[in-house]
Amino acid sequence: MKCPACGSDNSENAQFCGICGETLIWDATSIRTRLPMMGFGEAVNRAFRQYFTFSGRATRAEHWWFALFVTIGRIVFGGIGGFAGLPGVLDAVWVIVTFIPSLAVGVRRLHDINRTGWWLLLWLVPVPVVGGIVIVVWACRQGDGGPNKYGPDPRQPASQQPYKP
Repeated sequence: MKCPACGSDNSENAQFCGICGETLIWDATSIRTRLPMMGFGEAVNRAFRQYFTFSGRATRAEHWWFALFVTIGRIVFGGIGGFAGLPGVLDAVWVIVTFIPSLAVGVRRLHDINRTGWWLLLWLVPVPVVGGIVIVVWACRQGDGGPNKYGPDPRQPASQQPYKP
């Protein structure tokens, strides 16, 4: 039986995970539920509310909705700047405004798959395409079920998070 919290394999008759201690046998009142997927507006709002928050975890939805928002902004402001005779100026302002929250969401996304945010530096390797591909693949992965060393599972309601004194 696979542990819902840490993913380790346990014997079929095990009641608790041998690695993390999670209960493996559920009754009707202890079934874990997932929060509904985050929408576009909520993801953008959260990214700007957590402008300088590099701790915790971000879901795939939060990461990709915010990436879409940043991309749309670059297209819009790049186009407006081109028509206004200021090519690149508005786009540069947009990049400056969204750089820190993009970095923060990226770090939190890596935390969700139990990786340190320093892995974002892969974008700077001599062949950026290689690092970029690795980061995109990791950003597409489902996050760790249950809590990990970076925080509680962002897909679980707070009432179902394990208590840690």
